[in-house]
Amino acid sequence: MATYHFKTPISEEEVRKLRVGDIVYVTGIMVTARDAAHRRMLSYIKEGKPLPIDLKGGVIYHCGPVVRKVNETWEVVAAGPTTSARMEIYEADVIRNLGVRIIIGKGGMGSKTAEACKRYGAVYTVFTGGAGALAANAIKKVKRVEWLDLGIPEALWIFEVENFGPLLVTIDTTGRNLIAEVVERAKARREEVLKKLGVT
Repeated sequence: MATYHFKTPISEEEVRKLRVGDIVYVTGIMVTARDAAHRRMLSYIKEGKPLPIDLKGGVIYHCGPVVRKVNETWEVVAAGPTTSARMEIYEADVIRNLGVRIIIGKGGMGSKTAEACKRYGAVYTVFTGGAGALAANAIKKVKRVEWLDLGIPEALWIFEVENFGPLLVTIDTTGRNLIAEVVERAKARREEVLKKLGVT
């Protein structure tokens, strides 16, 4: 296990060094995106419309931040991760089309995302759930917000972050998926235990 400190934009070469179990800290620009934002991104891609921010070499955070507006400035109160599984149907296409290098969330992602990470050079990382205040401390500035019509949690929040992390790599560019492996081991162990107990 190694620790890496990356600054955006992040190159494919840098990301391909990462392996499951490594720890990452990110400095630079990070963009939040949940279900509605992912749908709109793919709609824009299909229609040939430019996105309001270039995500090549970028970081997407599955997060609906808690924010407040003080005068004309947005402040982040908390920014914990949301469950990533909901984005599984979109993420591979987002990675393929936009050149995103790091996805941050919680709970893991599936085989489509793992294959896209392997093919296009991206990783999925997890940030500890319930640590929204810790995440907010690493967000130094709200650069701007886009697609606010989707609602505050679903908008694209563009943050300037410093040493955002620790982020645990759970899908790397070899296609290895740590959370899927843990689930499979747990299932196998469950079958062994049931067998010993005589439960069918």
